[in-house]
Amino acid sequence: MERFLLAHSGKRNWLAAADDCLGQLPEFPPEASLGFVYATDALASDLGHLLRYLQAGTPVRDWVGTVGYGICATGTEYYDAPALVLLVTDLPRDHFRVFEDAAAAEAMAFSAAGIQFAVVHGDPRNPQVPRLVRELPGRLGNGYLCGGLSSSRGYHFQLANALCEGSLSGVLLDDGIPVFTGLTQGCTPIGPVRTITRCEGNLLLQLDGRPALDVLREDVGELLAHNLHRLGGYIFVGFPVHGTDTGDYLVRNLISLDVEQGIVGVGEHLEEGRTLMFCRRDAESAAADLRRMVRRLHERLPAPARGGLYFSCVGRGQHMFGEAGRELRYLGEELGDVPVAGFYANGEIAGDRLYGYTGVLALFT
Repeated sequence: MERFLLAHSGKRNWLAAADDCLGQLPEFPPEASLGFVYATDALASDLGHLLRYLQAGTPVRDWVGTVGYGICATGTEYYDAPALVLLVTDLPRDHFRVFEDAAAAEAMAFSAAGIQFAVVHGDPRNPQVPRLVRELPGRLGNGYLCGGLSSSRGYHFQLANALCEGSLSGVLLDDGIPVFTGLTQGCTPIGPVRTITRCEGNLLLQLDGRPALDVLREDVGELLAHNLHRLGGYIFVGFPVHGTDTGDYLVRNLISLDVEQGIVGVGEHLEEGRTLMFCRRDAESAAADLRRMVRRLHERLPAPARGGLYFSCVGRGQHMFGEAGRELRYLGEELGDVPVAGFYANGEIAGDRLYGYTGVLALFT
């Protein structure tokens, strides 16, 4: 693999944006084989037209991608307006396979002897997608997923050489394509790890044998304990990911507080014996963790990164960091001039897990 070429545009419609992007690639390599395309949801209804236009007007026949509330390019974010980003590369064609759904991915799997890396895009409206994310790596034999769920106020289309929706789609890469990934959390734990001792569905009744709300008050501190209305959007629940050596955890929302009964509602199905911790979400902690993740990832690279994909939560970006582009500028300050494309997802995928409030970075060397 020699090159990754990046182009992005905020032109007023899909055709103008596509022409602008293609005009930024005047020396389109004839050996170009695979393109990643991400569009804001303002262009979702035109994604099929865009795909046909790219296939007809470029040497690239294999395109994968999806739509998001916002999209990412090196140092740049686009929100709430038509925008498009393309990342084109010349991966050897016999080292990747595009798939339209999870069943097709399993059928297309390479030999299970090596790592099979899949860039995936999922439909958040399908309740089976979390299960597919958990099961697909095992079905691939030795698989690892990286990607995100589409985010849109309209159509949730994906591209996998055709317009598709409803499942997981993307591209499967064999172990001849070196890819390295990192995950950055958007939250910081603020209390000790607690054990669920009583729960019903998504209602947290007791932690460590005590009323759940009493434990929450203790962990968040006196100021917030007396102003529970301030917890929304600031305090979350983190579930440690067991078996990892990086301290990863799944972040879920607080959805209700019952002050009279001491019950806490969580956006997750709960089980007794499971552990959790309360977390604080703020821009300073998220920025520090993003920088730390990229530096650690750089230390693992056997060669300089040639290109990358970045999948960040819709709750990050301008909503967390205060202005559009700041998250991508932080990323760029650590990565340098590596061409990066991606989108703001309704759930981020790394390994066999569906995360929230995270950023997932994949670098190709």
